[in-house]
Amino acid sequence: MRNAVRGLLTRLLAGAAVGALAGLALAQAAPPATAASTGGGSAVTVSGRGEFKDMRFTVDRTTHLTSQAVTVSWTGGTPTTFAGTLFNTDFVQIMQCWGDDDGTVPANPGPSRTQCQFGASPTTDRGSWPGNDYDDTRRVFYSADPANYGQDNRYGAANPNAPGEVPFKPVSGDTVTSGTQNNPYFNRNTTNEVDFARTGADGTGKEFFEVQTANEAPHLGCGAPVTAGGVTKPRGCWLVIVPQGRLDLDGKPYADRSQVNAGSPVSSSNWQNRIAIPLGFNRVGVNCALGSDERATAGSELAADAMTSWQAALCPSGKVYGYTELGEPDARARLTRDGGSGLAFTTRALGADEGTTAPSGTTSYAPVALSATVVGFTVERRPKAGASQAVERLAGTKVESIDLTPRLVAKLLTSSYRNSPWGAVISGTAAKKYGWAKNNPAGLATDPEFVELNPEFAELSVAETPATDTDLLTSLGHSDSARALWQWIRSDRDARQFLGGVSDDWGMRVNPYYSTNADLNPTGAAFDPSRTDDYPKSDPWCTVPPGTGATQQQCMIDFHPYVDDMHSAALHTRRTDGLWKSTWDPLASPPAYRSPGPQTVGSRFVITVTDAASATRYGLQTARLRNAAGTFAAPTTAALTAAAASAAGSQVAEISPATATAKAAYPLAQLVYAAARPAELDAAARKDYATLLRYAAGDGQLTGADPGRLPAGYAPLPMKLRDRTVAAANALAAYKGGASGSGSSGSSAGSSTGGSGTETGAGSASADGGAGPAASGAASASPAASASFGGGDAVRTTALGTTPDDPANALRYAVPVGAALGAAAAVGAPFAGGRRLRLPLRVQLPGGRTATLLPALPALPALPALPERLRKLLRR
Repeated sequence: MRNAVRGLLTRLLAGAAVGALAGLALAQAAPPATAASTGGGSAVTVSGRGEFKDMRFTVDRTTHLTSQAVTVSWTGGTPTTFAGTLFNTDFVQIMQCWGDDDGTVPANPGPSRTQCQFGASPTTDRGSWPGNDYDDTRRVFYSADPANYGQDNRYGAANPNAPGEVPFKPVSGDTVTSGTQNNPYFNRNTTNEVDFARTGADGTGKEFFEVQTANEAPHLGCGAPVTAGGVTKPRGCWLVIVPQGRLDLDGKPYADRSQVNAGSPVSSSNWQNRIAIPLGFNRVGVNCALGSDERATAGSELAADAMTSWQAALCPSGKVYGYTELGEPDARARLTRDGGSGLAFTTRALGADEGTTAPSGTTSYAPVALSATVVGFTVERRPKAGASQAVERLAGTKVESIDLTPRLVAKLLTSSYRNSPWGAVISGTAAKKYGWAKNNPAGLATDPEFVELNPEFAELSVAETPATDTDLLTSLGHSDSARALWQWIRSDRDARQFLGGVSDDWGMRVNPYYSTNADLNPTGAAFDPSRTDDYPKSDPWCTVPPGTGATQQQCMIDFHPYVDDMHSAALHTRRTDGLWKSTWDPLASPPAYRSPGPQTVGSRFVITVTDAASATRYGLQTARLRNAAGTFAAPTTAALTAAAASAAGSQVAEISPATATAKAAYPLAQLVYAAARPAELDAAARKDYATLLRYAAGDGQLTGADPGRLPAGYAPLPMKLRDRTVAAANALAAYKGGASGSGSSGSSAGSSTGGSGTETGAGSASADGGAGPAASGAASASPAASASFGGGDAVRTTALGTTPDDPANALRYAVPVGAALGAAAAVGAPFAGGRRLRLPLRVQLPGGRTATLLPALPALPALPALPERLRKLLRR
């Protein structure tokens, strides 16, 4: 009897162990779970009508919008034709409008044409502009029975022999009836209208359209709260597409072929072909109750989009978390000076900057975000004369990807291309001290190193000026992103040699003002990228730009202006506005340089340094960068996660471009930490910040477009880092230390696998060593509908890392269900096969390894423990 019981228990335990291991393998192999978002799956496809009935237009996202770019694509079109440089037939125009359905197209409801943001084309200097002054404005000719595109049956009737204008009516109702091309609401530099979108040789086209909220376009009011029937909702708007064709309204081709016939898209004749697609916006404005106490946070721009999303989700719990964008070095300095200033976002520990020391007492660090610094760009293909037919067919389309090495980026950041110091080399003659530039490539697009990596540019032409491919559009100030970029450059031998004065393989030389060789640097001091965390404009070159007729000089900071931050860099790159005021206006008072606005469609080229979230938000293409393994990696979720695995440091683990050696690792991935000094905060503040951290580690890591989710451009934190954040939150809330330095000795929870989870310094952030509910497997505290810190349903992060909205939550049952099934199978095995279970029991693991599940058992009471390797697997 004893032997029978022993055999039964042995089979039960063995079967359960095998089943649990199988279930664990299933759960581990499952892809990371993300919450379903109502912002996803909101793509809309609409057909054209009449002449355009075969066209299909798709907008990839139409709900839960903020200030961002959406993709507008189409098929079934006729290739665009040109009259010289002017768009002639078969192109597409896109605009954003507000208002209710005007009833003009019952089959496709849409807004009034008077309520659309369109018509802000240049009023002067139209020589290189591809419009005819009607197709890109609101100007129309009146005809009681319109017979040609561009004619109107309503506006301009007062003088049929002269053009009238379609009025523009903002949400305020102050209608503009004349001078609409230069109206007070939007202009060439602020409008999001797409005047000309090209249909390619295959009948397809694609544009990235910048949708604007009431913040960017208050006259449209999109997303602003409006109340109707006692219900307050964000104002919806419209994306309107107007295809321009080649037929008159009688269905026959244009009779007059001597000129461009396309007229204004808001004329009554063209408007009848418009396609309107509703847009739903997230609420703009105050999302939190007025008068609520606010907890301050500040720091890394890499956390900006995530915090903006999390703020909106936490407001209903009664907590308001402010966020101030601040360069990380400044954020660290402020928190070091004043630990009571709140919580700071940083990628490095306090005291990590040269000349600084960490403050005494406890500093708590919690990983909250994984993102990256990226090189984003908008580049359109303009074939050279004699380019192959294959390249000609792609004319006007956007380049989707480029590969860059550290040396190429170093060339851009050091203004080393010939046309970067504009006017220093004219007709082969170099100005004094600028002989180094004479034989350098004009810009990136003609650099042999770049063309070797990106061969299609051998057949493309770029208008190489300071505002195109000679420099990167960069932000002003000190940041960890700039530091990471310079560290990446320093990690590469070729880049280091180039900065030191060694020519590249094609003879290009560094601008000596950036040389790390003091003997070559005109300042007499070596440039030191190891200490650089900004984008210096070191070259003192100034000149009157050639060909402008100007009487005032411009200098390097004029040719290459800074932007405020990386978000602004992404926005201006999407608009292809390099910000260089390149046009001299002698009639201004006083005469001055002015901006020509965005670059001309079809030959646009702007490249920038920005963050992954901003690049994704505005639909920028991003470069693949060569990593330490010698492979080119894009900033994908997998590439960021691979880089994060290399993070190292005893306090705050940092991702170093030199040590992120995995083949898939993106070299400029960065971990963002929330840092706080608990001894300088009162108990209420500590609890509030703990709530924020728990949210950030829970629902805040679920990707999606809804407020509260992790925006695109971030990778969800690995579970080990989330657990550390929850532990840090618990320790912060439970902190019992006194003044700085008075607590018991603390220790770092950081490791080479990904960062500090609790605290560093002389104090302790937890009386029990940081072992809170998450450490014991219990659910963590979370924000509730009211300002409660003891529970609630907004976030429930368990030791297994599941959340209420996790669509893969069923995998939590993989291990127990597998164990149960395995046990049942083991009990039934003797009846099915008639054979006894033989011990020891071993299982093959991936990689050819073998794990012993059960050894031979000498006696029933003496069942041994499972092997340590298996127990570690089961604990994960």
